[in-house]
Order: sequence, then structure tokens, then C-alpha cells
Amino acid sequence: MKMTRRTGLYAALALLIGCTTGGGGYAGFCVGGVWGATAGAFAAACTLLLSVRISILLCDLSMQEIMSSLQDDDVRMELTAEAMLRAVTLYEAAVFPLTSAGVSPEERQARRTAAYLMAADDRLPRATQVAAAEALEAIDLGQDRKRVSADVLVLRHTVRECRVGNARLRRDQRS
Repeated sequence: MKMTRRTGLYAALALLIGCTTGGGGYAGFCVGGVWGATAGAFAAACTLLLSVRISILLCDLSMQEIMSSLQDDDVRMELTAEAMLRAVTLYEAAVFPLTSAGVSPEERQARRTAAYLMAADDRLPRATQVAAAEALEAIDLGQDRKRVSADVLVLRHTVRECRVGNARLRRDQRS
């Protein structure tokens, strides 16, 4: 029967604490006095240090399990969706600047091109691409600021829905 690494670490921790406690007690009983107290203190210090090391290994093992549960494709899709949302909101800011001379036509065109390229990425889910297309269409028309805000809000919610949901801090808690 093959034992998992986690089970082996827990068994090593229990064995370490048990043996050290027994050895320290035996040394304290047999040797007695200052030497017994020194041996018991040394055994307790070693137990503490090794227990911390095993606990760190257990935490590292848990983190590796969490990281391996994340799929690279899901993470890339999420990052692409976030970058697309950023490009669309930057284009929206270029079309509706706070000041009248805030954005040059070249900068507006560059932001438009970046937003359209990001929205057309194949790694994005279809719902996100559709929401991005609607938001970009509303921004291109540039007439109704409320409609643009509503479409960008829908895009934000759509991007939020496509985030990776399988990273867990505990077994029952989702990130």
C-alpha cells in the first residue's frame, strides 16, 4: 500500500512528537538533575523546530495542490478578459474625456484599435465577446453616455462571471 505524501508527513509529525516526548522523559528520569533538564529542553527544542519544518512542508503541499487545480487555459482566459475590459474602458475614456482637449484623435484611434483587437481574441468566451461588441458599438456611436455606461457595466459583469472559480483557500471556501 502506497502512502500519500501528506499522510506520511502527518505520521512523521506524530512519530517525532511521540519519540521526542518519550526520549526526553526517559532522559529526565534516568539522568536527573541539570543534565536531565538540559536533555529534556534540547529534545523539546528539536521537536519544535522539526514540527515547524513539517508544518511548512504540509502548507507547501496544500499550495501545490491549489495551484495544480488551476488550469492554465482558465487563467489565460481570465487574464485576456480582464485585459479586454481594460482596453474597452480606456477607449470609453478616450471617447468621453473629462476635458474638451483631453485626448488627441491619434490616441483615440489607437485605443479603439486595441479595444477591438482584444475583444476579437479567440480565448474569450462567446458571451464576453458579444458584450464587448455591444459596448464597443455604443462607444463608437458616442451619443448616449448612459447607454454606453450601461453596456460597459454589462461587460464588467460578464467578465466577472468568467473568472476562475475553482481556487479554494479551504475545501468549503471559494475565492
